[in-house]
Amino acid sequence: MSDVFAHTTVLLVEAVDALNIKPDGLYVDGTYGRGGHSAKILEHLNQAGRLLAIDKDPVAIEHARDTYQGDERFQAWHGSFRDFPQALLDSGLAAKIDGLLLDLGVSSPQLDEAERGFSFMRDGALDMRMNPQAGLSAQQWLMQADEKDIAQVLWLYGEERFSRQIARAIVKARAVDVLDSTLQLAELIAKAVPKREPGKNPATRSFQAIRIKVNQELDDLEACLSASLEHLNSGGRLSVISFHSLEDRMVKHFMREQATPPRLPKGLPIQTVDVQTPLRLIGKGLRPSEAEVEINVRARSATLRVAEKV
Repeated sequence: MSDVFAHTTVLLVEAVDALNIKPDGLYVDGTYGRGGHSAKILEHLNQAGRLLAIDKDPVAIEHARDTYQGDERFQAWHGSFRDFPQALLDSGLAAKIDGLLLDLGVSSPQLDEAERGFSFMRDGALDMRMNPQAGLSAQQWLMQADEKDIAQVLWLYGEERFSRQIARAIVKARAVDVLDSTLQLAELIAKAVPKREPGKNPATRSFQAIRIKVNQELDDLEACLSASLEHLNSGGRLSVISFHSLEDRMVKHFMREQATPPRLPKGLPIQTVDVQTPLRLIGKGLRPSEAEVEINVRARSATLRVAEKV
């Protein structure tokens, strides 16, 4: 199997190095994509090491199984990274892992293949599902959601200040005809937005919001982060790359909260320094270098955050 579109993995070396890989350890790549991070992790593993790759996208899983067929160190599991504990169980692997890597961006093939419906630059079916075999498509959701719900999603997940105007335009348009293409929606949004951000397509925030809603991305992230506390071995690392402020804020707050000792009342015979936290932070948020952004413009909004299980 070959990909028509190339995918350049963002913060490849940095995200994998942050895992501090043990050659015989057990690792989970929760977002296989086209396998950039998985390939790099496998470079560090010996024959006793194991890597479980997970992806919602059946095309990505097919790519993984074709690429690593016969490699006993590697297994692939089709589903959401939120369910990595179940994936470990189904794959006959240990429940405790030495590292979990998440790359929360949409892969280039998903963006570039018009029929997937992620891009407002290419005309295609209004789908946006990372797993086209499950859940409501963007079209189905937009055709049935009420105006208030659409506006709320655009505001919460896209931080779109013209969410109400766009929601109103969507409801008005669907009463006349079926919304079934990406360019149709993008043009509708462009007409509904009274002011434009310089250098940004007016549909950018809305498409992001609808994609997050359709794929339950923030719910999945919250569940996965929570599960990591139980399933990381002592010294195990959590390495997360996010691409927009909502994801990054969630990751940052989770790591900081789990790495901060609770405030204790004055006078207790115990000091804050004696209270062990579940995680410790490894460095600060890391952004791609100017050189990487020049090579891959999609890297410009990425942030890597790392924490270690105590």
